[in-house]
Amino acid sequence: MSHDDSTRRSDPDRGSSGFAVGMTMFAAIALMVVGLFQALEGLIALFNDTLYAVGEKWVFAFDLTTWGWIHLIVGLIVALAGYFVLTGAVWARTVGVIMAVLSALLNFVWLPYYPVYSVVVIALDVLVIWALIAHGREIAR
Repeated sequence: MSHDDSTRRSDPDRGSSGFAVGMTMFAAIALMVVGLFQALEGLIALFNDTLYAVGEKWVFAFDLTTWGWIHLIVGLIVALAGYFVLTGAVWARTVGVIMAVLSALLNFVWLPYYPVYSVVVIALDVLVIWALIAHGREIAR
């Protein structure tokens, strides 16, 4: 490795990689989509709580109206966090990671009501967390 290669690697002003920016864009858009889906899921639970069929009894049993409000509020905050991640702000990435963790936990608890959807959202949340932590700073450049 030449001196020039090591300088490029440690230089904070170097250009960002396309992969890193792409992953951060994916994270932001995934946050917005997951948040909107979660808000929609909350609205459905509020207006038509007979749509969801409860399977097994779990420890985390709330009324579907309560779940509807939780999903609606958290979903809107998750979508807003995704929007602000696109601005490149550090606080937005931090909020994005926190909201993705909260979304994953919320969907884990939602498993008895909609298991396949919950697992898909949890997987997306994990990818978002990874992308924001590993590549989040690249979008600001």
